[in-house]
Amino acid sequence: MRIVELNREARENILSGLLKRDPNNYQKYEATVRQIVDDVRERGDEAVSAYTEKFDGVRITPETIRVTEAEIEEAYGLVDKELVGVMERSAKNIREYHEKQRQYSWFDSRPDGTLLGQKVTPLESAGVYVPGGKAAYPSSVLMNILPAKVAGVPRIVMVTPPEKNGKVHPVTLVAAHLAGATEVYKVGGAQAIAALAFGTGSIPRVHKITGPGNIFVALAKKAVYGHVSIDSIAGPSEIMVIADETANPRFVAADLLSQAEHDELASAILVTTSRELAEQVSAEAEQFVERLSRKEILRKSLDNYGYILVVDTLEDAIETANEIASEHLEIVTKNPFEVMMRVKNAGAIFIGEYSSEPLGDYFAGPNHVLPTNGTAKFFSPLGVDDFIKKSSIIYYSKEALEPIHKDIIAFAESERLTAHANSIRVRFEEEKQ
Repeated sequence: MRIVELNREARENILSGLLKRDPNNYQKYEATVRQIVDDVRERGDEAVSAYTEKFDGVRITPETIRVTEAEIEEAYGLVDKELVGVMERSAKNIREYHEKQRQYSWFDSRPDGTLLGQKVTPLESAGVYVPGGKAAYPSSVLMNILPAKVAGVPRIVMVTPPEKNGKVHPVTLVAAHLAGATEVYKVGGAQAIAALAFGTGSIPRVHKITGPGNIFVALAKKAVYGHVSIDSIAGPSEIMVIADETANPRFVAADLLSQAEHDELASAILVTTSRELAEQVSAEAEQFVERLSRKEILRKSLDNYGYILVVDTLEDAIETANEIASEHLEIVTKNPFEVMMRVKNAGAIFIGEYSSEPLGDYFAGPNHVLPTNGTAKFFSPLGVDDFIKKSSIIYYSKEALEPIHKDIIAFAESERLTAHANSIRVRFEEEKQ
């Protein structure tokens, strides 16, 4: 990994390079995605079947697109029982964590005849996209479905690309069943996002779409936003590690590579106050790359977006972390909790040398769907809040409105909204007669 003595110019160059990975910069794909979305909106199931055959090599009809109970039972028979147990334990942790995020309606009544409040209502439906085809991502299934389930969403639809045999990967299907998906459909890509957003003959529309995917999925979510809510337009994965001389270089190197292996655009950055640690981590990373299975992806990721940044002080490291606002941030320093309190921008913060990023990906409980591309400055991890909506409650009796009604009239008239003023005035006309 390249080692850089960090100054302001270097930091700006790195930030500029990272921002180029933003899905919003891939305009060359937007026309293709828009065509697919519009086609599905117009032709429904016919278009979905055509694109599934074109891109996945599988013929899916409206009669076979939905996963059956028999297919779920078959999947359980194909998945190792120990793995099912692992997923059950992971699901328990995820569910318990998200249950602590629940919000409840509240009402505040006063003696003067007013009642104000907030009514919390779960969304009526949610759609979850799960990548598939060549690989299975049961962790994404659990992380997207369980918060919706905890929120009380009654209809949770999962879409995922079929395998060449026309079926959903059994591990993915078992995870969906464990998490509580109400429907599963064998469709992926931009066509799946369009189907969820607008509905087809076989796939009813949903109110919100969440879940990761490739650039076509990300741009499709962008294209349908406004017709339906989305979680975010996610970019490539990122990890940053803040470390000092006390860190274990072998652990740090392994953690950086855990994200670099996602794809060639993934970013892995170490910020350290120790030049010695920087050199040790670089050497360890090189050794790991040579023997890990995704060697080519790792190499390209590190060459393009891998950095070891050497800074003068821990304060410089924290400032850099806040500016980059990484999806995953590990803190491996002498006093990691003190550093954590000074971090403002990060999707998920992992504290100490035994809290590596994969712990969060698979098992700890906090959601692994996180803001990327610097959006941790203003976005949060996926959670229960994403699957609820809030309505304001306002009640005033006549006796409560009377003392303030002239104030409201004056406010409305200052904005020249005379109909607003009149709406209040007419309620007290009798008193003036």
